[in-house]
Amino acid sequence: MDWNAVRERLQQWLLIDGAWGWIVQVFVVVLLVLAVNFVQRRALRRLHKKLTDTHNPWDDALVAAMQRPLSLLIWVVGMAFAADIVATASEAPIFAAVGPLRDIGVIVALSWFLIRAAHGVEANLIAARQAADPDFDRTSFLAVGKLTRSALMITAALVALQTLGFSISGVLAFGGIGGIAVGFAARDVLANFFGGLMVYLDRPFSVGDWVRSPDRNIEGTVEDIGWRTTRIRTFDKRPLYVPNSVFASIAVENPSRMSHRRIYEAVGLRYDDAGKVATIAEAIRQMLRDHPDIAGDQTLMVNLNAFGPSSLDLFIYCFTHTTVWADFHDIKEDVLLKIEQIVAAHGAEIAFPTTTVHLPQPEPDAA
Repeated sequence: MDWNAVRERLQQWLLIDGAWGWIVQVFVVVLLVLAVNFVQRRALRRLHKKLTDTHNPWDDALVAAMQRPLSLLIWVVGMAFAADIVATASEAPIFAAVGPLRDIGVIVALSWFLIRAAHGVEANLIAARQAADPDFDRTSFLAVGKLTRSALMITAALVALQTLGFSISGVLAFGGIGGIAVGFAARDVLANFFGGLMVYLDRPFSVGDWVRSPDRNIEGTVEDIGWRTTRIRTFDKRPLYVPNSVFASIAVENPSRMSHRRIYEAVGLRYDDAGKVATIAEAIRQMLRDHPDIAGDQTLMVNLNAFGPSSLDLFIYCFTHTTVWADFHDIKEDVLLKIEQIVAAHGAEIAFPTTTVHLPQPEPDAA
């Protein structure tokens, strides 16, 4: 765009001339920028409100992404035009930087719009998939979104350097040579980056999963998987930030992906009830088979397991359908109470540690 021609046309239209005419021109330009920015903000806000009610998730994301970058673009172009007017009037050499700064501002505004649009599309896709399937894994969407935004930022930086007159091939060549030194200096950062990439690809856990490690003191719910760290909320509500490189060298358990939960208990009966053990074990076994919350297709065992110091120990082993922690404990409580009722119904008692002391009988006196 020929800014000088536009300025001259504006000067002719306003009939402005003289030494101070450029001040009026700058004032008019700033006033027009304010007016255009005000109108576009109102128009986009109303358009976004209408598009939010539609079923198409793309149009409202693009309009929402456009609002703030468009304001920046209007201000960059308007202020560059005003600065060009001042530069023509003052002929100061500092205004030679207006052109490159204007181009950089346009690149930043366009890149900002694309990054916001990518983020909005990612959020809409996740929301749509969650509405269809509340249990879907959104880790892949987050990884693709982060890679897309990273590629956009790198591309914008390269375009900005090319606009400023730097050779992209030279920059890339320097990056290849300097990358070796940077790699040694930032090897921990790179290890965390590739560790996060492996988490995204292998998907041993996702956001919302309960994870723990037998090798480290790590246990809690995954809240965010970043490129450098993973944030885990422990059960006492503290945030735990784990470098992603750690997951490459430790074992990680994911209880959230269990198919069933296990009930593994021992119940002791008195030795006085030894004759009732088999009947009680069969009654408990039948109760577990009939229990609606116990998985009948999984291992189910009720057997005499050991002769304890003060009890006959019954071994009870079964699985629940649910994997929800709170529901599991409700079911386990119900099972244990039913076992106590079965033991009492057979006239037996649950043993507790006892000690029997045998005293020698005194010998009768010799007649």
